[in-house]
Amino acid sequence: MSGFVLSHERDAVWDEGLRGYFAYRDLGVAEATGGRVGAHVIRARGASETAGETHHHALEFQLVYVLRGWVEFEYADVGRVRLEAGSSVVQPPGIHHAELAHSDDLELLEITLPAEFATATV
Repeated sequence: MSGFVLSHERDAVWDEGLRGYFAYRDLGVAEATGGRVGAHVIRARGASETAGETHHHALEFQLVYVLRGWVEFEYADVGRVRLEAGSSVVQPPGIHHAELAHSDDLELLEITLPAEFATATV
């Protein structure tokens, strides 16, 4: 069946991605939607108190939902935001933001439109 993708934790492959302090698990959504939507589980490679670079993404939609742990972001015109397990944020297209710190057990779900997008540092 075209567009049907099944992903199990037991078969998970964790890859490098946009940030070296995270591991990324592609859920196959990009394949299922012809690149229209992307979904990843992102897992910390240990705790971090070092802020990442301020950046923004060229995309239409981005949702972050925290599964475990916590993460703190700085958003332009919003300020510092702490997300904990069960928290979510919709990051508007092009918003300037930086990841400030995260717990060693951080795990989050990220959904984007489109699946592939450009990121630029500020």
